Amino acid sequence: MKTAVWWIRRDLRLSDNDALTAAIQNADQVIPLFIIDPTLANTSYAGEKRLAFLWDGLRSLDDALRRRGSYLVVRQGRPSQELAALLAETGATAVYAQEEYSPYAQRRDRAIAAERPLHLTPGLTIQPPTAVLKTNGQPYTVFTPFSNVWRARPFPRPSDILPAPDHIPTPAAIPSLPLPTEPTLPAAVPFPAGEAEAQRRLQRFCRPDDGPIFGYAEQRNRMDLDGTSQLSPYLRFGMVSARQTAVAAQAAHETATADGRSGTAAWLNELIWREFYIHILYHFPHVLSGNFNPAYNAMQWQNDKTQFAAWQNGRTGFPVIDAAMRQLQTTGWMHNRARMIVASFLVKDLLIDWRWGERHFMQHLVDGDPAANNGGWQWSAGTGTDAAPYFRIFNPTTQSQKFDPDGRYIRQWAPELTAVPNTYIHEPAKMPLSEQKRVGVIIGQDYPAPIINRQDTRQHTLAAYKLARESV
Repeated sequence: MKTAVWWIRRDLRLSDNDALTAAIQNADQVIPLFIIDPTLANTSYAGEKRLAFLWDGLRSLDDALRRRGSYLVVRQGRPSQELAALLAETGATAVYAQEEYSPYAQRRDRAIAAERPLHLTPGLTIQPPTAVLKTNGQPYTVFTPFSNVWRARPFPRPSDILPAPDHIPTPAAIPSLPLPTEPTLPAAVPFPAGEAEAQRRLQRFCRPDDGPIFGYAEQRNRMDLDGTSQLSPYLRFGMVSARQTAVAAQAAHETATADGRSGTAAWLNELIWREFYIHILYHFPHVLSGNFNPAYNAMQWQNDKTQFAAWQNGRTGFPVIDAAMRQLQTTGWMHNRARMIVASFLVKDLLIDWRWGERHFMQHLVDGDPAANNGGWQWSAGTGTDAAPYFRIFNPTTQSQKFDPDGRYIRQWAPELTAVPNTYIHEPAKMPLSEQKRVGVIIGQDYPAPIINRQDTRQHTLAAYKLARESV
C-alpha cells in the first residue's frame, strides 16, 4: 500500500484542493496532517482571534474528514522534524502540500524538499507569482499593468473546480495531538469557521439576480451597509479556494445586468489586488520589514506612544476612527474603507510608523494576511507599490460623512455617541456646550476631545515626507 501525506497549511478544505487531489491520485492511503509550527504560532504577529478561528476551522475539517473515513493528524514542532517522524512511523513515501509564497514558507519548503519527497501544488492564488511577469521576466510593481496581464491569462472555468472526495482512505490509529482549546473564538466574532460556512457565504454573495455582488461597486465603501462578501477570513485559511471565488464572480458577471456588471467586475478586481500583494511579497520579501520605496527609509516618525494607545483603543476623539478601532477589537474584523481611514490617520496625522499599525492589525484581525496587510499599510503610508501619494491624507470627518452619512456605523461601535444628532455625529467636539449637556455627551468627559488639530498636523506631515524624499 502506497501512503502519502497531505500536509495542510493554508488549505483547510476538501473541495477544489489540488494538494489533496494529487495525494489521492498518487497513493492508496492519505494521511491528512497539520503541524502546529512554533515559529508561526509564537510570533508577535500572531493574533488570538485568528488562532482561535484556525483551531475551529481544523475541528470542522476533522469532522468532514471523519465523514469520509479519514481523520486529522495533528503534530507540533519544527515541520522538517515532524514530517520526518511521521514518514518513518507510517512508511509514507511522499508529501503533498499547497505552495505558499511568504519568505518563511519559501525557506521552509526549500529546506524540506532537499531532504524529503515534497510535492507542491497550486491553489493559494489563481495565477502563481512566476506566471504574471513583464516581457523581460521582471515582476510588475504597478497594479494596472499587472491586472491587465493577469486578466489576459487563461481564466479558470467551472470544470476546473475539483470536487471534494467521497472517501479518503487513511491508516488507522496514527498518534495525534488534540487541537488547542485556547484561545477560543469570542461570540462577538461574526465568522463561524469551516468550509461549509465559506461555501454558504460565497453562494449568498453571488446569488443569481439579487446577490450583494451586483451592488458591490456602489456599496462596498459604505461602512454602515452589509455590502461586502466578508469572505476574507475564509480565503486567508483556504476554507474556500481563490479559484472558486473567481469562477463564482465570473458566473455572476455573465448573468448580470449592465448595472450589476460593475459590481461583479469590482469584486473580481479585489481578488486580483489580493493576488498582486501576494506576488509583491514573493518577489520583494524585504517589504515585510521595510519600505518598498527606499526613498522613505529616512522618514522621521514621531511615534508618540500615548497617541498610539489612543488610536489602538478607539479614544482619539474622531468618531469614525474610534468606531473602526473598536470594531476591530471586538470582532477581529474591520471594513476595508475603515482600514484605509484609520491607517491614514495613524501614519499621516499622528506620524507614527506604519509598521506599528501593521503589527496591531495582525494581532487582532481574523483575516490577517501578511501580504495583504503589508500591502495595504504601505499603500496608505505612501511607501509601497502603487501607493497613495504622500500628500494624500484622508480627512476622517469627510470620509465618515461620505461613507457613513447617517452615523449608523459610528453609533454602533461608539454607543456613547448614540444621542448626538446627525449635525454633529461626525464632529461631536463642535457641539456647543449647551447641546452637549442636552444630549448628555460632554466632550472630554463622556467622549474624548480630539487628540490632535489636523490643520497643524497636515503641514508637519507634508514637511516630514518632503524631508525624507530630499534626503535620498
